[in-house]
Amino acid sequence: MCGIVGYIGPRCATDVIMDGLRRLEYRGYDSAGLALVPRAGGQVHVIKRQGEIETGLQRGLQEDPPRFSGAGIGHTRWATHGPPSDDNAHPHTDCTGSLAVVHNGIIENYFELGQALREEGHKFRSEVDTEVIPHLVETHRDAGADLLEATMEAVRNLRGAYALAVVESGKGDDGEALVGVRRESPLIVGVGEDEYFLASDIAAVLPYTRNVVILENGDFALLTRNGYAIFDESGQEVERPVEVVDWDAEDAERGGHPHFMIKEILEQPAAWVAALQGRIGDDTVYLPELEYTTGIVDRLSQVYLVGCGTSYHAALAARPQFERMLGIPARAEIASEFRYADPALGTDSLVVFVSQSGETADTLACLDLAKQADAPTLGITNVVGSSLSRGVDDVVFTRAGPEISVASTKTYTTQLLILDLIAGHLGTTRGMREENAQRMRAVLAHAPDLPGEAERLLDDQEAVLGVAGYLAPWEDAFFIGRGLDFAAAMEGQLKLKEISYIHAEACAAGELKHGTLALIEQDIPVIAISTQDHLREKMASNVEEVRARGGWICLVTDRPEDRTAAIADAVIPIPRTAEVLSPVLVALALQLLAYHTAVMRGCPVDKPRNLAKSVTVE
Repeated sequence: MCGIVGYIGPRCATDVIMDGLRRLEYRGYDSAGLALVPRAGGQVHVIKRQGEIETGLQRGLQEDPPRFSGAGIGHTRWATHGPPSDDNAHPHTDCTGSLAVVHNGIIENYFELGQALREEGHKFRSEVDTEVIPHLVETHRDAGADLLEATMEAVRNLRGAYALAVVESGKGDDGEALVGVRRESPLIVGVGEDEYFLASDIAAVLPYTRNVVILENGDFALLTRNGYAIFDESGQEVERPVEVVDWDAEDAERGGHPHFMIKEILEQPAAWVAALQGRIGDDTVYLPELEYTTGIVDRLSQVYLVGCGTSYHAALAARPQFERMLGIPARAEIASEFRYADPALGTDSLVVFVSQSGETADTLACLDLAKQADAPTLGITNVVGSSLSRGVDDVVFTRAGPEISVASTKTYTTQLLILDLIAGHLGTTRGMREENAQRMRAVLAHAPDLPGEAERLLDDQEAVLGVAGYLAPWEDAFFIGRGLDFAAAMEGQLKLKEISYIHAEACAAGELKHGTLALIEQDIPVIAISTQDHLREKMASNVEEVRARGGWICLVTDRPEDRTAAIADAVIPIPRTAEVLSPVLVALALQLLAYHTAVMRGCPVDKPRNLAKSVTVE
């Protein structure tokens, strides 16, 4: 996945596509390429390179300059299948090289499709899921379908979420055509004067037109030199409104939002869909990436979950689930401490490394430590081809997509989901008690509903805004919770202090009387989290303790009707879900709270002072 650009018209397609790809660089990428349609027919001209556009793809164009073309497609890739390389970069072509495809998203059933196509004689050149698409289109073209029909037939075989652009070598101007497909992943059509564009983001087309058609799920777009048409999944032509965009280029990069952070918060429902796709169903977790046999899992006597910052908080939230599902001790460890603690590691110790970038220096140092002890290692990261993904025995990618803002949002919540799935997968392999199997079935039953629940939370932010307004003038705040809610409190306080510069502290609610109550004074804000039924009465007592000292209480809860809510000064309600999944929705609410508080305080939300997105030095 990452950025798609397509063009057909009188201009030089190379120039338009390269300009569009540069305008999508902010999304992050590991390789880039383009495919140009020769007017005389024959093979499409494909140039693609690993690395940055200027040092990779631009150099490729200089080494292999294409002839003038008025039609083509381009892509910046963020790897999800296969590491970054020239071969794995997009576009990908069919056997003849006469049609090319670029693709954002994930094809869940690519392995089965690839096997069938190879048996039919198709030749593959890469390790990526995308390459099955041009071969499928080729099959239907050979059967007599035109490009649009062949693409529609090919898509009927695909499972997953994706956006596609397909181009084919024509015979003169009349034969040139681009086909776009949207299934979950965004795609727009730009409408110019006698020229037309495809793009995954409005930013790519703004220099050429402000008239765009936003494709709906299941839409197909056919672009020719004579115009464009939109079709639904049944092949019927449909009308979609042309919208006039009044954003400037910087606004367009952020999707019209004032900051990348809020854009990425709002992207979380889609990120959760991608993280879960193909990994759950029929009360079962599907993680073929994990090749742990029953013998390996059965001999484990302990699990270490290792990360830094937000990734450590994900480990903290996952620790009880690993311990419960596997029936062995599990510990969450801060990587910068773990590497110097002389931990007891061996072949019976599973070490799980959690890292957004896969390049965090302290986490990689801990990986070296685990490998020296011959401990089995497992990585959870968002970046294919990262040092972590290459170094561990097995890796599960979060599929969150590029994250620009320094404050982690969608990468954190997808880590939580993946950790829960891994715990269930390993527990099933090892064998678990029926009560834990029931808990896991509840997770699998509720997880697909999370994106919809998130949309509800995102649609009504009035309660969050009210609390942010109270918080904004303060210089101190406290977060309290028990169990999973304490882990959520840890991440909540980090988000608030890193972007709003409010000093925030998280405390296990049962520890209040062991020191923290001394800091509770009149009206000081305290964010209390309560989502676990077996701890509600205890949390209610802790909230009463804070209230008795004059603290101002905001309760984050999935039970806004209970007695604790009645004594709170403000309530942020979240939807009810399986208990293990509650930290995902709590995180979303607290991200919004931190974001709006920081905005009200006039802070630079996307680039907080003294912080970097990835900590690659000790």
